[in-house]
Amino acid sequence: MLNFNDAPKKATNLSLNSKVLEMAREMGMNVSQTVDALLAKEVERRYWEQWAEQNKEAIEHYNERIRNEGIWGAKYRTFARSLGDGREAPTGTSRKKVA
Repeated sequence: MLNFNDAPKKATNLSLNSKVLEMAREMGMNVSQTVDALLAKEVERRYWEQWAEQNKEAIEHYNERIRNEGIWGAKYRTFARSLGDGREAPTGTSRKKVA
């Protein structure tokens, strides 16, 4: 997982819109902290976007298997009638009903 906590800060130069920067300073915003937080969110978003793309085939295979076979152990559940794959449990099966 991504963890940016406790990482040391590193000085860098950024080119920002001068009017936006001026207004941010007038509002008392900590520009460095704001940019750091927004950049971390964007890096995390792109990381998971890339992860999903890289694992797309495996996710599709998994979802197909669940559609075909259902969720393991679903037939033993007492809290839902679905078998985990969208199909209803056969009538006459002994399932405890929770009131």
